[in-house]
Amino acid sequence: MTWWYPHKFDIKRKNLEIRQSVMRSVRRFFDDQDFWEVETPALQIMPGAEVHVHAFETSKISPDLQSKVTRYLHTSPEFAMKKLLVAGCDKIYQICPVYRNAEGSSMHSCEFKMLEWYRCGVTYNAIMTDTINLLRSVASAAKINMYEYKGQSCDPFLEWQKITIFEAFRTYANIDIIADWLPELDLKDTQDWDARFFKVFMEQIEPYLGQGVPTILYEYPAHMAALSKVKAGDLRVAERFEVYMCGMELANAFTELTDAATQKQRFEDDMRQKKVIYGSKWPIDHDFIAALEYGMPEAGGIALGIDRLVMLTCGAEDIKDVLFCK
Repeated sequence: MTWWYPHKFDIKRKNLEIRQSVMRSVRRFFDDQDFWEVETPALQIMPGAEVHVHAFETSKISPDLQSKVTRYLHTSPEFAMKKLLVAGCDKIYQICPVYRNAEGSSMHSCEFKMLEWYRCGVTYNAIMTDTINLLRSVASAAKINMYEYKGQSCDPFLEWQKITIFEAFRTYANIDIIADWLPELDLKDTQDWDARFFKVFMEQIEPYLGQGVPTILYEYPAHMAALSKVKAGDLRVAERFEVYMCGMELANAFTELTDAATQKQRFEDDMRQKKVIYGSKWPIDHDFIAALEYGMPEAGGIALGIDRLVMLTCGAEDIKDVLFCK
């Protein structure tokens, strides 16, 4: 807890200087394209939609101190930013702290910095292009040719690997999800199926992604769509992708779901599963559902971990080494 001793702080000073370069170049990238940088409240009714993510809970007390309501620190600014899309903001980005309880490892912190951006009128294909251009721009500004992590390197200036999740399972684990696993999937109870999926993915696939060049892993099974659309030409998959560098997950993106009824059903299903697994759940943000009912434009969006991007830029192996106060 004595990180503030000058001689200890000096150990990571170079990393923090690189962090400043990353932050400036990210903002310049979006400002040059006339994005609005927006700010949304951290206190939310529903902090996110993830079954296996845990939130910080607090109470909002009325001015007369006579009543209070439960609020959560957001795990992502996604819901509020999508309401801005409904309001008429067509190109927006935000860099903000987000909060996830029960987190802590060399790549995880309970409070960390998230970059999210959204474009109206596009699919996740346009967000893939944004991401490639952004990460090349950041590397150029930092005067590096490679992103690095734990002895591995990744060149963003070469052609990126793009591979579907189904191809990744066949290539790295010799498993045909479509033929062997999807027929067994019970959408009423996905817990066991998902556990098997993530065990294979984390042990046999994830460590090999983003080696040499960045990897875009796309088209997840439809029940893992989260807040993304299911692909019109193939209802087995969702228009979702993740970005990997040096075996590290960096970003998660969607062609955004705009159908209110489908989104409400997904929220209900996810919170029901959360209750079964963890004994608690979050209330649904009905204002977000109402915004979708009013009409959210077609859009693509992505969430990218800024701290992890800084780690890759300076080659740090622990997230604490790129945070100011840790």
